[in-house]
Amino acid sequence: MKFFRIPLAALFAISLMLVNVQQASAEEPVVQEQILVNLNTATAEELSAALEGVGPAKAELIVQYRDQNGKFSSIEQLLEVKGIGVATLEKNKSRIQL
Repeated sequence: MKFFRIPLAALFAISLMLVNVQQASAEEPVVQEQILVNLNTATAEELSAALEGVGPAKAELIVQYRDQNGKFSSIEQLLEVKGIGVATLEKNKSRIQL
């Protein structure tokens, strides 16, 4: 009986490993849903939630700029807001609508 225990235990261990490999490969990759935000209609809270590198203070500056200068006519116009640089704009271009 000892003769069969070791091979049976090894087969059982291998089968458990194969099941785990199949489960791991069957899992779908995690995809983050990208949030779009409209510069001309979004609140400061919506802007800070949707844009990377934009917190509540910068979001409020964006809203103030919009209130003082009218609607944004281009995404690049966001660079005129104090505290928004090229790097922040590039990180968020795909999230911004007009």
